Amino acid sequence: MKQILVFVMLSGLLCWLMFAPIYRHVLIMRQAALQQEVDYLLEIGANGSHGYIDAAMVEASRQRLMDKGFNGERLVYIVRSNTGQAADSPDAPLPRGSGLELTIRYPIEDLFVIDRLIGITPPDENTMIQASGVKMSEYIPY
Repeated sequence: MKQILVFVMLSGLLCWLMFAPIYRHVLIMRQAALQQEVDYLLEIGANGSHGYIDAAMVEASRQRLMDKGFNGERLVYIVRSNTGQAADSPDAPLPRGSGLELTIRYPIEDLFVIDRLIGITPPDENTMIQASGVKMSEYIPY
C-alpha cells in the first residue's frame, strides 16, 4: 500500500520528467521556424527587384507557417525600415542601403502547462516568442 501511495505522489514528477523536454523542444522548433521565415522574407524583400515586404508576401508567409502547424490568426508581422519610411509598399520601395526590418511574433499558448505538475507557475499563454532580422535593401531605381 505504501508503494502505491509513493507512486501516486511521485507520478506528477515522473510525468514532468518524461514530457517537459518534448514541450521545450516544440518551443525551440517554433522559434527556429519563425527565424527561418524571417530570413527568407528578408532575402526576398530586400533583393534588387523588390525593396519591400508587402501584404501578399506576408500572406504567403502566413500560409507557409500554417502548413507547419502555426495558427495563422495569432501570427503578428511587423514590417518597418530603419529610416522611418514605409517598408510595405510596392509603389515606394526602400532605396539601396536602407534597412528592411521584419519581426514575426507568436504566442507560446499553453505549452508549459505541464510545469504545474511540479509546482512551477507557467508563463502567461499570451507571452510571445519572436524572430526578427534586418537586411539592407538592394533596390536600385532605374
